[in-house]
Amino acid sequence: MKEQEVQFRKRLQDLARTAYYREIPVFTDFLDLNELHMVHSFRPEETGVTICTFGGYEEAERQIAAFLPDALSYDYGENEEMPLSMYPIRCIRISSLSKKFSETLTHRDYLGALIHLGIERSRLGDIVIKDQDAYVFCHAQMEEFLLQNITRIRHTTVKVSVVTDPADLPKPRFQEIHGTVSSVRLDAMIALAFSSSRSSMLGLIEGGKVFVNGKMVVSNGHPLKPEDIVSVRGYGKFRYDGMAGTTKKGRCSVTVQKYI
Repeated sequence: MKEQEVQFRKRLQDLARTAYYREIPVFTDFLDLNELHMVHSFRPEETGVTICTFGGYEEAERQIAAFLPDALSYDYGENEEMPLSMYPIRCIRISSLSKKFSETLTHRDYLGALIHLGIERSRLGDIVIKDQDAYVFCHAQMEEFLLQNITRIRHTTVKVSVVTDPADLPKPRFQEIHGTVSSVRLDAMIALAFSSSRSSMLGLIEGGKVFVNGKMVVSNGHPLKPEDIVSVRGYGKFRYDGMAGTTKKGRCSVTVQKYI
């Protein structure tokens, strides 16, 4: 195990102990897919805590983990997660002051501008682009700093506002893809979703860059179930909707929803 992973797991143990002994919820910063995989494989029952994760909106990729002492988790009931409003997450919207003179800005442009301000990536969640606006999820402690310091993205002058109404938060958008595969194994489904060959996907799976429902999967033949969400680093993610039937040649007719 890499030293970085060892240190991260020790950090999880420390957070769990703090939550347990002080009987308070304790939070991580925003975690990437590798870190979330380690969180999901962590055994909270051995530390007397329950772990929940959330990224600010439905199916966010970067998420914060909350460690709840058992005494607190019981207050929410066995099947209920921690109230979303209790996570230290805020969302700000970045809009150009003049749509007429604004550039077409990308995720990389927004992230680069934020990192240039000296902000650590772990303090930032997902950045969602929608209708020329960017929705930036951040740690609550960063909200005021971002409001005061974001004035320009590349050559575009921008304004920043806080998103307070949950109805205004970005919703996932999808591209529906239909196709046939020999089976619903992971390599075949990834190849369909990203218009590639199964052989070209093998290195991604074996290299630990593919996650199913937040957990790393390194088996090419891992079977998918309906509603599984697959994330591939460097490519994107998709949701497997299910199989509609089989063709005369015995191939599976499937549908996936690729996030766009």
